[in-house]
Amino acid sequence: MRQALVIERHCSATDAFACRVERLNLPQSAMKIAQEIRAGNVIMFDKNPMIVLKTEYARGGRGAATVRMKLKSLIGNFGTENVFKADDKIDNVILDKKECTYSYFADPMYVCMDTEYNQYEVEAENMGDALNYLEDGMSLEVVFYDGKAISVELPTSVEREITWTEPAVKGDTSGKVMKPAKIATGFEVPVPLFVSQGDKIEIDTRTGEYRKRV
Repeated sequence: MRQALVIERHCSATDAFACRVERLNLPQSAMKIAQEIRAGNVIMFDKNPMIVLKTEYARGGRGAATVRMKLKSLIGNFGTENVFKADDKIDNVILDKKECTYSYFADPMYVCMDTEYNQYEVEAENMGDALNYLEDGMSLEVVFYDGKAISVELPTSVEREITWTEPAVKGDTSGKVMKPAKIATGFEVPVPLFVSQGDKIEIDTRTGEYRKRV
């Protein structure tokens, strides 16, 4: 069931867009804590529906963890960044999603296809952290807003091959000491010393962290 949300924004009289009232037909929303929000989600922030382009989780002292989010408005050409406490409650807008596979890049759009061969284009700017893990034929969910594909959501973890890292250290299996490694997209992920180039690892797409060697 859809609900009408009235979005009010106030600014100078020279900004006609920001000073008018927008009435949008949005799906229902649900409260989540900040550390559960992922790139591709849409949240209400300052009464604006915003796509989450990137999240960065940081562990602070005495349990004061934070989440930095890069946001882009769905109703205006502006973006912002904000830092939330990890346990802050955030209004997560529940939008329509469809299971698809990534097909190809047609600058500036990333094209995904569903099982009926329908194609959906997502702007490169809206792909967020998905670009760190994207590969041909990858399964993902395309997120829709008002009938338009606006972003994608990835599985919570993916398996990727290490394309570069320093030679493995024999005998060190503790996993406590980390070293830099890269996957095919160029994304860098810290891995334990025993991981070698050519190994496949599981990566948590929510945090960008190494999970295990597979």
